[in-house]
Parts: sequence; C-alpha cells; structure tokens
Amino acid sequence: MELPPLLRQGVDAALAGARLPDLSRAAGTLSERYRAEVRDGRFHLSDDLAARAYLATRLPATFAAVRSAMAALAEARPDFAPADLLDLGAGPGTAFWAAMDCWPDLGRAVLVEGSPAIRAWGERLAREAPIPAAWRDGNVAKPLEDVAPHDLVTLAYVLDELAEAERGPLVDRLWHLTRDTLLVVEPGTPAGWERILAVRDRLIAAGAFLLAPCPHAATCPLVAPDWCHFSRRVARSRLHRQAKGAEVPWEDEKFIYLAASRFPGQGPAARVIAPPRLASGQARLKLCRADGRAEERLFTKREGAEFKKARRVDWGDAL
Repeated sequence: MELPPLLRQGVDAALAGARLPDLSRAAGTLSERYRAEVRDGRFHLSDDLAARAYLATRLPATFAAVRSAMAALAEARPDFAPADLLDLGAGPGTAFWAAMDCWPDLGRAVLVEGSPAIRAWGERLAREAPIPAAWRDGNVAKPLEDVAPHDLVTLAYVLDELAEAERGPLVDRLWHLTRDTLLVVEPGTPAGWERILAVRDRLIAAGAFLLAPCPHAATCPLVAPDWCHFSRRVARSRLHRQAKGAEVPWEDEKFIYLAASRFPGQGPAARVIAPPRLASGQARLKLCRADGRAEERLFTKREGAEFKKARRVDWGDAL
C-alpha cells in the first residue's frame, strides 16, 4: 500500500532539505519511544525534526493500517457514507487522508492534535486536500468543548500513549460523540490487543454493534500468548529506507482495530486471523467464527468452490 498521490507529494515537499543523519537519529529515537510505549508527559512528536521523521518513517505504515481498517468497516457497512469525520490524536492527519481515500464523498473533518509540531505539518498537508479540515489543539485525555457528534469518529495509535485510567473515560466520550461509527486502531502487539479488548467490552456494554474485525460479540476466543492482529505491507520510499537504515523496499505494519457502530452491519461467517498456509491441493486457515469460536480449518480440492475461495483470501479478510 502507498500514500495517496497528493499526500505523497506533500510529504516529499516537507522532507526536502532534511539532513539524513539528523532524520535517522530522530527516527531511531521515535521508534524507541513507540516500542517502549514511553509515557513521560512529553509528546513523542515534540519538535519539528521528530515530526518530519514521523512523516518519513511512520506515516506510510499508520496510513496503511488505518486505511485497511476502514476498508473492513466499509465492507461490513456498504451503506455507510460519512458526511463528516472527527479524529482525535490526529497526528499529521493520517485518518483524514485515509477516510477521504475510502469515502470520496466525505464532506468535512475536525482534527484534534495536542503536539504543535506535528499539527503544523498536518495543517500544511491538509491545504492540498479536496475537503476542508478544521484543526484544533486539544488534549485527548480531557473533555473537548464545543465538539458536536460526527458520523465517523477515529482514534488511531493513541491509547498506547495514555495512562490506563484515562482510556475508558476517553472511549465513553468518543462514543458519545459518535453519530454512526467509531473506529479505534492500535499497534498489533499483545498490549495493543489487550487495549482493544477493553474498548470492545466497553462498547458492547454501551450497546454498540461490532462491525469489524470481530464476527461476533461473544468473549474473544483467543488466549495469551496468542493474540489477534493483522498486517499490511507498506512500500518504502528511498528516503524512508535511508532514514531507517533498511535494505528492502517494504515493511509489514502489524495492527489491531475495532469498528463499532450504532447500526448493525453485514457480519461475516468468519474472519481470517492469521496468515493462510497453502500447499498443493490444500489451504489451512485460522478463523474467528460468528459463533464465537476460533478454529483452524483445512480446505481441500474436494470442496470445490469453497477451496477456491479459501485459496484467494488473505490475513484479515472476511470469509
């Protein structure tokens, strides 16, 4: 997956003139803070160099994860056509660009971001967008004043930066601001999955309908050390590879998400929750089923159309 052309052009312009050694050091520091889930009261994107390192090395991956989650949401609710978007912890506008790509008729957006450095770049990038975006300074852990409900509310890669006591009240506030659908995306780590499970429990208790990835609202059937997550392959630009000291022109972004709505969707019979294992005349899929069970299912040539379908699906697909 690649960034939309307008966003790619904006990022390239933002990175023009950046010194590669400085960008590499900032990218390394940023990666360390994200991996360690550092919560020291400072923004990960605390200055202009860190913000530009994020544009070079993290934006493509987070865009791919959010866009993939939105695709699953749209598949579950093909009638959903959001008129407006509210994104908290917007960063450089990742969910904004992903939503425009997924729903071209999106009309407007409100983007809330507390880091002045990344918000400034997000505002610059959004000037080239085909729809208006209103940017606001705000701490997502605190109530937002004068914010109306929106059709689509998003929170991507934010919960891992908050203290545990702040997460539940934030989810409650977001659900209150959700006119139709709420989408939460987190890193695809065991800790990210645990955070999504807590969000899932809270939204089910609030009466939400789960759209994706879960095909059911029963207790998650996976047990640690197993965990639910998905992956999206991301194309790396030349600068991206240089800033990370990487050789291959791609990376795999692991993520987990939850889409919940005030309206029911078209739930699948199952979802593929691990990379398919294919062999001659066989396809072995790990599935989370609509009846609340997880299982490994072997499909063989003798099953005809079902086997052909199983050979085509990928990790994260509905079945």
